[in-house]
Amino acid sequence: MPRALVTGAAGFIGSHLCEHLIERGFSVIGMDNLVTGDLANIEHLAGRDFTFVEHDVTRYIVVEGPLDYVFHFASPASPVDYLKLPIQTLKVGSLGTHNGLGLAKAKKARFLLASTSEVYGDPLVHPQREDYWGNVNPVGPRGVYDEAKRFAEAIVMAYHRYHGVETRIVRIFNTYGPRMRVRDGRAIPAFLSQALRDEDVTVFGDGGQTRSLCYVSDLVEGIYRLMMSSEPDPVNIGNPAEMTIRALAETIIAATSSHSRIVERPLPVDDPKVRQPDITRARTLLGWEPKVPLEEGLARTIAYFRKKLGL
Repeated sequence: MPRALVTGAAGFIGSHLCEHLIERGFSVIGMDNLVTGDLANIEHLAGRDFTFVEHDVTRYIVVEGPLDYVFHFASPASPVDYLKLPIQTLKVGSLGTHNGLGLAKAKKARFLLASTSEVYGDPLVHPQREDYWGNVNPVGPRGVYDEAKRFAEAIVMAYHRYHGVETRIVRIFNTYGPRMRVRDGRAIPAFLSQALRDEDVTVFGDGGQTRSLCYVSDLVEGIYRLMMSSEPDPVNIGNPAEMTIRALAETIIAATSSHSRIVERPLPVDDPKVRQPDITRARTLLGWEPKVPLEEGLARTIAYFRKKLGL
């Protein structure tokens, strides 16, 4: 039975990944300091081949016994979180990644970094391919997240080249689904929370900026395939179906039968104007592409949010 460590296990994506691995016969150790994670996301895994350890990965990581895989997903991932926790975000991207890599090296385990489309910043190339180096403001408020992930990618490649550690890098594009937090701050949780309560739905700027939305089950399948591949270079995983933020707000209002109206607020500093993955590498190397249509994914997510909001 393969044994895997998932850091950030109580988070939105981390919890789905733990579930995915257990269903494929893995023994999973989930690790989280619960700063942004929630034990409710993993409580259904109790009694299965799953062990939870509350730990901050910026401190030395100890795992007894053999270990085959390390999935490093620990990090605040929403602007609401990393703007409130800038130092912690930088530390988990640097010290946390370093500690995870040290563990993988000691255990001769394969290591996968959860990187992000934010390494491309406010891109000047569209759609974004893995060979694009990005347009990032290192001293802006979003730089704490962008540069933490860019540093994480650099140290992962250094461990791969210098120490011979088997490493993988996934660049995750906008993902949604059940277990997102109601007050996450990102577009879909914000729009759903507002629309389900018939409140004004807030878009930033004129809503003309674009995002590409991937359902979480598609994402974790892509992550799993990447970890099991032989590809050390970064791979985009996301849905190339691009839509404007305003169109997304309108879609959610319609899907929830809401009476909400759309209101505009000032655009945050360095907010990306466009976001769309080129997934040629994922298709070619992993045989992967997203399958869940937005209508179906939103229906599942809406059902989750209705329950969370007690509606």
